[in-house]
Amino acid sequence: MSGDIEARKRQHIDTVLGEDVSAKGISTGFERFFFEHAALPEIDLDAVDLSTRLFGRSLRAPLLIASMTGGTARARDINRNLAAAAEALGIAMGVGSQRAMIEDPALAGSYRVRDVAPNILLFANFGAVQLNDGYGADEARRAVETIGADALFLHFNPLQEAVQPGGDRDWSGLYRKVEELAESLDVPIVGKEVGNGIGAEAAARLIGCGLAAVDVSGAGGTSWSEVEAYRQPDPEVRAVAHSFAGWGIPTAAALIDVVRAIPDSPVFASGGIRDGIDAAKAIRLGASLAGTAAPMLEHGDDAAEAAGRRMGRMIEELRIAAFCVGARDIGALRRAVLRRTSDWEPVPEIPSAISGAAAIPRRALRR
Repeated sequence: MSGDIEARKRQHIDTVLGEDVSAKGISTGFERFFFEHAALPEIDLDAVDLSTRLFGRSLRAPLLIASMTGGTARARDINRNLAAAAEALGIAMGVGSQRAMIEDPALAGSYRVRDVAPNILLFANFGAVQLNDGYGADEARRAVETIGADALFLHFNPLQEAVQPGGDRDWSGLYRKVEELAESLDVPIVGKEVGNGIGAEAAARLIGCGLAAVDVSGAGGTSWSEVEAYRQPDPEVRAVAHSFAGWGIPTAAALIDVVRAIPDSPVFASGGIRDGIDAAKAIRLGASLAGTAAPMLEHGDDAAEAAGRRMGRMIEELRIAAFCVGARDIGALRRAVLRRTSDWEPVPEIPSAISGAAAIPRRALRR
């Protein structure tokens, strides 16, 4: 069993790094917006403050190295490099699905990063569909406690499961089990897709179940149906998987709809965010955190310094974007003039919950 798990995790890393697994025929939607440039910003670039606070942790920038991997020796090195970079830069990080270490505790070391990143906002990761396989609060708690996480990503990946060899096909009755899990855990739970998006109705129901936040993880970045297509030995099933390369809700569209649906809860934006300019647009559209994954994988596979340089560049892009709209801090960036390319009309300000206990269900704060 351990060998099968490790082989699958190695295949995922190799496929993302070695094949074109980007979404096809769909984009994030951020290219449809542009900021009104401030020719005279009237602020000091070096004084721009990107800091924020979420789930009891202070961040120097509202950025997240999103969940990617775990379960192999190579993944251990990647996670530790990424975590060291996150610690140095003062940003958040999530580990990949911890199902592997729950099935084989010997793999737990591939997820542990607290010794190199004691101060980061760290997210554990657990698949929602495993709740239909007999998993529950004990397994989720083990995922959190094993790595000393501050919160838990509960990920939803129905398309990936539908097209991968041996994927979980029964997704019925999960809302009730998600609610039971939220009632049982003492850390915030964030509902997260893996690249096909969460819509407004699903986000509202998840918050109603007691989740603390939602990561829309929309379409336009890495397509996990493409990843699974390259792993699929059956040519007919492979063709089916490839046909979904353009499936999902564009990240920008999902973000706008979800922020409106759950204005009192934090919303994260991930899925195809490749630079600090897209991160700035996501924050203006209501995101509490902007996450990036695939662009960091190659650098995490190299060294902590390489990962730090790549993420540092994104932070500098975000800082300059804020400067060029005259925004001294994240609050001001949220009020910057953002226009749509279709009609050049300004986008109305979008209320958003960015921090504070008031935005988090009380039961999710018991520690």
